Amino acid sequence: MKHKAIAVSAALLLLPLSACGGSAQAGDGNTVTITVGYQSKTINTVTAGTLLRSLGYFEQQLNTLHDGHTYKVDWQDYPTGAPITAQMTAGKIDIGSMGDFPLLLNAARGKQLGQPTHLVSVTGYNLRGGLNTVVTAPGSKLTSLSDLKGKKVSTSIGSAADGTLVRALQRAGIDADKGISKLNQQPAVGASALSAGSVDALSQFVAWPGLLAYQGKAKALYDGAELNLPTFHGVTAREAFAKQRPTVLEAFLKAQAKATDYLNAHPVTAAEKVAEATGLPAEVVYLYNGAHGIATFDPAVKPALVSALKEDVSVLKAAKLTGDVDVDSFVDDQYVKKALGGAGYTKRLTVGPAPSASEVWPKGAEKTTSFGSAKELLAYVGKHSGGIRAAYVPDATTGTLWFADKAVWVADGEQLLPFVTQATAQAYVGAHAGAQVVGYGDALRRAAS
Repeated sequence: MKHKAIAVSAALLLLPLSACGGSAQAGDGNTVTITVGYQSKTINTVTAGTLLRSLGYFEQQLNTLHDGHTYKVDWQDYPTGAPITAQMTAGKIDIGSMGDFPLLLNAARGKQLGQPTHLVSVTGYNLRGGLNTVVTAPGSKLTSLSDLKGKKVSTSIGSAADGTLVRALQRAGIDADKGISKLNQQPAVGASALSAGSVDALSQFVAWPGLLAYQGKAKALYDGAELNLPTFHGVTAREAFAKQRPTVLEAFLKAQAKATDYLNAHPVTAAEKVAEATGLPAEVVYLYNGAHGIATFDPAVKPALVSALKEDVSVLKAAKLTGDVDVDSFVDDQYVKKALGGAGYTKRLTVGPAPSASEVWPKGAEKTTSFGSAKELLAYVGKHSGGIRAAYVPDATTGTLWFADKAVWVADGEQLLPFVTQATAQAYVGAHAGAQVVGYGDALRRAAS
């Protein structure tokens, strides 16, 4: 069944499309429609999708071109990257955003069909891989990745979350093909399967793990940041479109950069806007997209991310989802360089993630409050328990932000340390004499004393 799922996924992606008429740039002569494919609930793409659309920056940039055309933008929302790729290679989507593994499939598909695409910018990234998480049911007895041997695990084959699962299992000494029973499911289907008890674990990308944890429907089993391998989402454009309308693509990238700056300057407001557009809780959006969130937003195509993309090819090849992918020819940052200016682009290349920090989002507040330590945050929460909208703490070893009341807490002398998973907490306890895992309530009491 497992191999059949892989074969079906590969077939859907790689079989030639039937002939499609029309173009994404249809119009009445002077009117040109630019079609943008995005994933509203994959919130690491918001600066090229949900947030960008709500701010209207792309349309504003198009209005400054004054090239004799009237531009319209057709925003098309999809649940995953695969249908965006299918529409792009059919000439029906000009610009799309998706995760790193889907980007590679986008590159392979475009080359196969003679409709090449290129990675032109980055949206959200995490240099350690924290955007992907394996979760299990709240009452599950599974406590580490090794416990998945022989279990049923839901994931979306060909996604970055699947790549995290495969790599993590390999490090745990488990054959990703034979050691587990893998189900190829869309995120929502997998989440339902986990709640119904028909799978033992779920490996998914942002924002599903955080959402399920926030809702009390899952607990983290494996933090993707333990891999210490970058993962990211990016923007891809059809080569033919980029060559025909370079100023339009540059206008999009200028708008994306402006949306990025808006998100970084107004993270709470941006989270509220994305929540309103997607139906996701703003508290979950902020976990990933906040000032010290799991994701860092920057359109620059950083060398570390390109190197990670090259490493991802082998995972997709092993799953028989693609052959070799020429990453160097797929990456094309000339348009974003021009859009941002040479000096501006070079500066962005050197800017890294914000340092880890504990944060409280008070009810009714337009800003969060940061603390120097997780213990200080707990002391504050204990004194203002009725006025807290959300509290976030970074994992003591990986730095991955997590909800304070969902974290696994360790008391080590005077220190109170949060961890995303039971396994990393136990690893710390094993290496530090006297340290012990404590409940959240106990951690609050210790912080108040």
